[in-house]
Amino acid sequence: MSAESPTAAGAVSDAVPQTSLYDVDNPAPVIEPPRKRTKKTPKATRTNFELYGWLFMRLSGILLVVLVLGHLLIQLVLDGGVTKVGFAFVAGRWASPFWQAWDLIMLWLAMLHGANGLRTVINDYAERDTTRFWLKMLLYTATVFTVLLGTLVIFTFDPNIR
Repeated sequence: MSAESPTAAGAVSDAVPQTSLYDVDNPAPVIEPPRKRTKKTPKATRTNFELYGWLFMRLSGILLVVLVLGHLLIQLVLDGGVTKVGFAFVAGRWASPFWQAWDLIMLWLAMLHGANGLRTVINDYAERDTTRFWLKMLLYTATVFTVLLGTLVIFTFDPNIR
């Protein structure tokens, strides 16, 4: 089309007046937000779960570093090294509630920290919803099983077993 055609030059000047569309006397129209809540809108179910998961990873990671390095320092360096670790050594350690609590906290934090990290990896890389669901169910089942079994072993450990 040429520059002199009525549709090219005239349509633009007719659609937009030379004066400003909006000024102090003619403010912009109010447009309601597209997701404005009404009486029929269900309550929001969104939570801050991902924020709490992110925060848990940072705090549990710091605490795990302290617990694991303390464990290694006390068990392996100050108590004579890995050659002393055996059934009798563990039995002597777990006779104390302090060491039971230490190992229990370390077990729980390590399992929950690892499960939360793997949950994030599954969410990032599993493309289909059903795959993501079943991988997370497998992860949660393994985590619960390991935590329960480890807790049971720590609290029911019998050094007099024959």
